Amino acid sequence: MVAMLANPDRLRHEAVAAALMPPPPVDYLAWAVKNISFTKRESPEPGPYNPDRFAYFTEILKALSPEDPCRIVTLAKSAQLGGTVLANIFTCGSMEMDPGDLMYVHPTENNAERWSKMKLRPMLRNTSALKAIFPEKSRDGGDSTLYKERADGLGAILISGANSPASLSQVTMPRQVQDDLSKWENNSGGDPESQADSRSRAITFAKIFKISTPLVMPGCRITKSYDAGSQERLYVPCPHCDTMQSLEWENLLADFDEDRPEAAHFTCVACGCEIEEHHRSAMLPRGEWRADNPKMKRFHRSFYLWSAYSLLQSWRQIALEWLKARGDPAAEQTFLNDTVGKAFRAQSEAPPWEGLRDRAAESDYAIGTIPLGALLLTLGLDCQLDRVETQLVGFGRDGRRFVIDYRIIPGHISEPATQARLNDLMEQTWPNTLGRRIGIDLAAIDGNAWTEDVWSWAQQHPSSRVIMVRGVPSESAPLLARVAKERNAAGKLLAYSRRFHNFGTSVLKMALYRNLMKVDPQERGFIGFARGLEDEYFRQLTAERRQPVKRHGFTVYRWEKDPNQANEGLDTHLQAEAAAIKLGLRGMPDAVWDRLEADRERAPEPVEDVPVRQPEPKETASRPASQGWFGDRTKGWLDR
Repeated sequence: MVAMLANPDRLRHEAVAAALMPPPPVDYLAWAVKNISFTKRESPEPGPYNPDRFAYFTEILKALSPEDPCRIVTLAKSAQLGGTVLANIFTCGSMEMDPGDLMYVHPTENNAERWSKMKLRPMLRNTSALKAIFPEKSRDGGDSTLYKERADGLGAILISGANSPASLSQVTMPRQVQDDLSKWENNSGGDPESQADSRSRAITFAKIFKISTPLVMPGCRITKSYDAGSQERLYVPCPHCDTMQSLEWENLLADFDEDRPEAAHFTCVACGCEIEEHHRSAMLPRGEWRADNPKMKRFHRSFYLWSAYSLLQSWRQIALEWLKARGDPAAEQTFLNDTVGKAFRAQSEAPPWEGLRDRAAESDYAIGTIPLGALLLTLGLDCQLDRVETQLVGFGRDGRRFVIDYRIIPGHISEPATQARLNDLMEQTWPNTLGRRIGIDLAAIDGNAWTEDVWSWAQQHPSSRVIMVRGVPSESAPLLARVAKERNAAGKLLAYSRRFHNFGTSVLKMALYRNLMKVDPQERGFIGFARGLEDEYFRQLTAERRQPVKRHGFTVYRWEKDPNQANEGLDTHLQAEAAAIKLGLRGMPDAVWDRLEADRERAPEPVEDVPVRQPEPKETASRPASQGWFGDRTKGWLDR
């Protein structure tokens, strides 16, 4: 019997050859075509990934591969453009083709958990190439919501939140995705972007993918990252003369016809011919990325892409969105961010208060009266230690508003006398120019301080009349969002949570200060002021500035108040606006405005003389004469 022995020299040479053999190229595009298939839930165009439909992504995927020498890839983009798909291809394709550790960072840990459950887990489960290497259940902790490890241990996905410095420490990562970068805010350890970047500092050939829709400049993280890179834009050929050019929002806007949004088009920069939407599908496959800062391509490639290039977005829809947003700074910010993919340039301070005072002196309505056009009345209330300051604002069509009254109620919100005066204010009505008296539609009171005392007053009124609000300074915060579950320190659900709302103060301040610049009463967003408002009101309304502030050595932008100037005039104005938003101000259809106008801007009906029944002597004797027949609510009933 002859023993078959292996040749040790041959085995050694084969092992060395295998170790020295370069790995196969990492081709994210080929991987996407082979593995990505969209469902109806994920995309309006379900089916396999089609590189012809997303031709503009091909160069970005090449930049993400190890073949490209750049270390950072930035994508500043419009919303709903497929950026998450790119990040998923980079993440999951890396796990199969070139396994190693990858950190995927979201703005918060809540965002991270939601992405893991709704995006990553279905992809790992439904993609055959991934299902084999990522076990859905693991006894050794290799599969959890925020940590996914390959079955063979060759790589893992660590999912983190930028708000948690602990999740951004003690790890070394050759690959990263920094998602929704513009929404990242400083955490207790300082700047989260610097913390995340440092996780890859020790890796020579690391790859970091930064991706986001822009927010506000100065201070927008994704815009700063784009400017620091190669600044690449997509150029497409003119269908008439073949001149390569970038499709710019300003070009579309230049020949915009508001009466014919369906005719929205670009104009060729060379021949002047119209580039229409039906040309787009033929232009995109011939598109090419060109860098404004090409010297950075070896180190940091940055791309900008907006909705006009996407076959999932029509130019008519872009035009309609602009028509809806135009003239409303808050809506314009959303349009620029989500549709155009550009940062909104902040109005960082108000115009001089003296100019607003002088404009009010020439107003056609006096304090305490409602001018024509003010159809919806809301009240903002701000609680201080020894008083409650209130501001009544009327809102009308096209974002116009009118400051009608400003009052200070003495005493703390917890005091019965103060609450009684506020109750009287809630029942009061104000006359308009036609003599009709109108009451408050909704009041919003600041519940961030003395919350229990505020609730003790607010609960005396139905939630359809009074809501509690709390300002949120984040520039990515929604304009108004209900606080679903407000709990105390013991975890008990608080009764007032059902009427508590957060509102985005930063966006509303920027919008307010832009609107204060408008002097034409017919302009969308114009703000009118009543004659008789005191100078101090205008000082308070303009008391804040959006300024750079150093936090842990990193510059952030915050609204700062002059320490010698109160700002309750600004706070109560924003609270009144929050109440109007709750009533549907920003999306109110013309039919509702028509009904309000028909009901409120007409002369009151003549009141017939009705004999007044004289009370019995025993009844008048049991009630103070000052209260009258309806007790201490006589004035309120007569007003109504």
